[in-house]
Amino acid sequence: MIRPLAISMGDPAGIGPEIIAKAWAARRTAALQPFVAVGDARAIERVWQGPTQRVSDILSAVAAFDDALPILSVDDAGDIHPGSPDVEGARCALHSLELAVGLVRSDAACALVTGPVSKAQLYDIGFTHPGQTEFVAERCGVAGANAVMMLAGPSLRVVPITTHVPLAAVSGLLSVELIVAKGRATARGLTRNFGIVAPRLAFAGLNPHAGESGAIGREEIELIEPAIAQLRAEGIDAIGPFAADTLFHARARTGYDAVLCCYHDQALVPIKTLHFDEGVNITLGLPIVRTSPDHGTAFGIAGQDRAHPGAMIAAIAMAGEAAHRRAQTAN
Repeated sequence: MIRPLAISMGDPAGIGPEIIAKAWAARRTAALQPFVAVGDARAIERVWQGPTQRVSDILSAVAAFDDALPILSVDDAGDIHPGSPDVEGARCALHSLELAVGLVRSDAACALVTGPVSKAQLYDIGFTHPGQTEFVAERCGVAGANAVMMLAGPSLRVVPITTHVPLAAVSGLLSVELIVAKGRATARGLTRNFGIVAPRLAFAGLNPHAGESGAIGREEIELIEPAIAQLRAEGIDAIGPFAADTLFHARARTGYDAVLCCYHDQALVPIKTLHFDEGVNITLGLPIVRTSPDHGTAFGIAGQDRAHPGAMIAAIAMAGEAAHRRAQTAN
């Protein structure tokens, strides 16, 4: 049986429902494999006039995919008003995510794609994880520290070593052990999900000019360089640390397969500048494939037919390719 991808809709008041529907409309031109949307069907029907079919199981979803967008419905999200999030919508988003993860964990679906959620709304209903990445990792039995967030586009892949933390806290959170763990997971993930046999990792320095040999910061000398040395001793092709301001131009990008960055914006500014409409968040270190579009809920344009589906299409395509690659390796 063809196993589809499971796509959680995200917040029903955001652009998730619209970009999922637009991805289905582009299924043939983008050569997307079958997928099923998981969430409140009304959220899609509210913003899209194309064909939908509510299904109750995976077999029905695959059978319907050519002619209609299959939707596996979860409980009522209440009154849905695009652009106006509320706690009922947050509960629906969380239940959608739970069900989609379960479908993949049980092998009913081959990969997970997550639509954008509002963490502020989720926190109001008791959500305690920093984001969907950590939630999915927990449901998969993986420690959050071992789940690595990679942002990938056609010409650049980046990994933030620290993620959603204050900039002032970054230096204190960095350690040789953390950097090595992220490097190992990145190397394994590049092989498992992208088929890169001998991954090349580059590391960005924390300080301007990578610390100028300790003149303007010692994190490079005391933390990043020892971590790189340990990774190289383990047989991983790791280089750096490099000044971040010269690490992302076209010539530099030919010298590595992924860059590990010290903090969130150091990684996300270049990927969103280069690949705003096609960037994908892929979680490494999980027993399942999980991707998501590299953007948020965009409540300001929800329900206005203005959302660009490029990142969702890229997330679906990357998830399908990674799932196929893993299946081939397993066989």
